[in-house]
Amino acid sequence: MIRVVIADDQPMVRAGLATMLGAEDDIEVVGTAADGSEAVAAARSLDADVVCMDIRMPGTDGIAATAQLCGPGVSDPVPVLIITTFDIDEYLFGALEAGASGFLLKDAEPEVLVDAVRSVARGDGTLDNSLTRRVLQEMVSRRRTQPVVATRGVDVLTPREVDILLLLAQGMSNDEVAQSLFLEVSTVKSHLARMLPKLGVKSRLQAVVWAYQNGLVRVER
Repeated sequence: MIRVVIADDQPMVRAGLATMLGAEDDIEVVGTAADGSEAVAAARSLDADVVCMDIRMPGTDGIAATAQLCGPGVSDPVPVLIITTFDIDEYLFGALEAGASGFLLKDAEPEVLVDAVRSVARGDGTLDNSLTRRVLQEMVSRRRTQPVVATRGVDVLTPREVDILLLLAQGMSNDEVAQSLFLEVSTVKSHLARMLPKLGVKSRLQAVVWAYQNGLVRVER
């Protein structure tokens, strides 16, 4: 059972998301929060597997709360799925840099939201399809102003881990990666579990962003 906390300052949105997710057999909404501070407290006290987090909330906003739950240096991270009305690059990149495992717009279809929660719970991460290309292009343009860490990162990865990361960057699932490399799915998952800490990231999505950001793969323009 996937234990979910929903954080949004609008009661109707919280109720709608709770109803939508709670209808699934494998998802349980264990708590709700009206701001970021409540979200962090609820996620910790209720042992949440995923927090569905709005960005613009009073007090502690969603990005700050995300950093507290799963940002750099957090020893016991709780995965965060950002769900927002605002299709604004500043929010999108802020959320990813804070450690979010996924970003979804509130106008997404219900089944997309449910699949996103499951994906984040598995550690796969998710990104709204309409935003994916913009994210990758922006990461390429930002690369010039960020520390050059690609060589160091690739040096600590095994050749097989590099192969897997390149396929993940093409949008492949674990099953597709396994088929492409003639591996068992469990073997792919084991490689992922060892790879993510080496790159200093917490999800597949963060690993893919890292790969584009540091020039391991490039966006075709």
